[in-house]
Amino acid sequence: MGEVVEMFYENGFSNKVCNDTITTTTTTNSSILNVNHQDCCWFEEIIDDDLKWSFALNRVLHKGTSQYQDIALLDTKHFGKSAEVDEFIYHECLIHPPLLSHPNPKTVFIMGGGEGSAAREVLKHKIIEKVVMCDIDQEVVDFCRRYLTVNQEAFRNKKLDLVVNDAKAELEKRNEKFDIIVGDLADPVEGGPCYQLYTKSFYERILKPKLNENGIFVTQVCIYIYIYLPFAGPAGIFTHKEVFTSIYNTVKQVFKYVLAYSAHVPSFADTWGWVMASDQPFSISAEELDNRIRDRINGELLYLNGASFLSSATMNKTVSLSLLNETHVYTEEDARFIHGHGVAYNRL
Repeated sequence: MGEVVEMFYENGFSNKVCNDTITTTTTTNSSILNVNHQDCCWFEEIIDDDLKWSFALNRVLHKGTSQYQDIALLDTKHFGKSAEVDEFIYHECLIHPPLLSHPNPKTVFIMGGGEGSAAREVLKHKIIEKVVMCDIDQEVVDFCRRYLTVNQEAFRNKKLDLVVNDAKAELEKRNEKFDIIVGDLADPVEGGPCYQLYTKSFYERILKPKLNENGIFVTQVCIYIYIYLPFAGPAGIFTHKEVFTSIYNTVKQVFKYVLAYSAHVPSFADTWGWVMASDQPFSISAEELDNRIRDRINGELLYLNGASFLSSATMNKTVSLSLLNETHVYTEEDARFIHGHGVAYNRL
């Protein structure tokens, strides 16, 4: 086993400089893991009491604590900076299905989305006239605008109205309505700032009245806010009952037509879920979706096309039955919360 030269812990990360070969032996299935590297720096997320997800790091680009959350912008060896290798899967699935399903979307309100990726995808649509991005955390917005170069053009776009405020308060005070409202929010964590934005009362009393006729609401369920290495998503075979089915059922209490869909996101270590809702039916073919992608969007999408979107709305038997049989309605008094947090870890 290689000698550990230096070890220290700082703000939840472990940094260890190692030499020679590190060998880890386990008795389970007689497996042996050999790792040969000079800089051993790992970031770990606790997915459940008996499940962890670790990332080898190139470097930590930013660490800090804002008024609302701990912040870490990480450059990982496998997924790059801010999961840049596959974040397009999540953001294309969040943004383009509602915009492509709408006959003529002009205005979009994004709740959260402080890193700018959701706005980036919205602004690919030629017919969009105005995007309001409302994030509660000024520090997150500031450092993402500085470090995430892929989104800098979106932040400079004149169609983007960037607002730092609580999304609930911002929607309440605005007189205007929107064609699309997007929930690109942090997890519903107990004591956190976002869980009220998943409740029936919020959807019914505040959000829905701010949609135009034919308006569409879409929300992801849910993303972990260690900027931006996500917590394992809750639409998988083992995780979908945490909040996914509850939020789906809650949205069904407010809108006539509700569509759940999912996709595997490698850096999320699970299948991820989205819920799209409207009082108008979603009736669009794969061919028409492809036509709208061609006609409306500047540039190429990397993940989504008509066939893949329609197939993403077909759930496996277990998840389908759970969605069908869910009775829980998400309220302030009876909320479901995601648990788990990022901690330091060094693998020896």
